[in-house]
Amino acid sequence: MSFDGVEERVAARIPAGDGLERVLWGVVALSLIGDVVTTVVGLHFGLAEANPIARGAVDGWGVVGLFALKAGAVGIGLCCRPLLEPAYRPIVPAGLAIPWTVATVANVYTISTVL
Repeated sequence: MSFDGVEERVAARIPAGDGLERVLWGVVALSLIGDVVTTVVGLHFGLAEANPIARGAVDGWGVVGLFALKAGAVGIGLCCRPLLEPAYRPIVPAGLAIPWTVATVANVYTISTVL
């Protein structure tokens, strides 16, 4: 079984990452803000943070702790990004944006149940 040229064929099928990656970083920013805002609103309504690490940060440092966790995740992503081939770099913002978007949607749903 030979894998000669597989990487080139895969890279040729993946669109250039510049535009896609830029859009995904925008989604990261929006989802980060959405997650933090909906978390704060949920806490205001008496809900609890489900993530134990985030709960510890919120309990200890409030919103600043939550932003510090998010900044740490973004920082790790930015440090790891150059280690990837250019065609695969959009996976970094996608890996941040997807769970934060899901968390934002879940937060909005949970808040809507207590209104």
